[in-house]
Amino acid sequence: MTRRMHRRTLLGTAAASLAGCSVLPERPYQERREWPLEVRRPTVAMASPAAPVLLLRALRAAPGLDTRGLRARQADGAERIDNWEEWAVPPPQGIEECLREWLEASGLFSAVVMPGSQVSADLVLEGELVAFVGDHAAGMARASLSIVLLRAADGGRFTPVVQRSLSGEARLTGIDGPALAASLLTALAVVLAATEAALRPMSAGIRRLAI
Repeated sequence: MTRRMHRRTLLGTAAASLAGCSVLPERPYQERREWPLEVRRPTVAMASPAAPVLLLRALRAAPGLDTRGLRARQADGAERIDNWEEWAVPPPQGIEECLREWLEASGLFSAVVMPGSQVSADLVLEGELVAFVGDHAAGMARASLSIVLLRAADGGRFTPVVQRSLSGEARLTGIDGPALAASLLTALAVVLAATEAALRPMSAGIRRLAI
């Protein structure tokens, strides 16, 4: 056997040996799971035809809260975003829709309309998602909204009449994805109910501009 042939034989043997093994660590397959971000008011109340019309503007979000991964605060205070457990939609979008449906079912307003609607609004609600996170150290899930309610005034202007920072909490039933998602939705229901309560006194004192 010539030196060149011997070298080819050694290279072929080494390649065959490497083909049977991998330098990459073996990791179990992990499926990404999506959780519906849906919360509904337990009951539906009928609104008076004279109840005011509410315009709900797009919900803003504090930095980082527009990501779909479930968020959890660790014992050292750092927040972790789970890349394998996530909401079906970005939280600001999903929570805005939950808020719209909740207020529609509250009986406080004859209609809850979106920006661009041709219906004249008596009240305008603006909001920001401030927190939507599980706190492992405290064993709680927390949802927080900051809201501003504006009332229609002369000249097409709107005047702030209600400004609140609202929070809801729920006990964490576990640290896995299903438990965290369920607890966060429970906390969200609490803050939506608090939003309804904050708007009720103002909506009760207003009648539609045009019926």
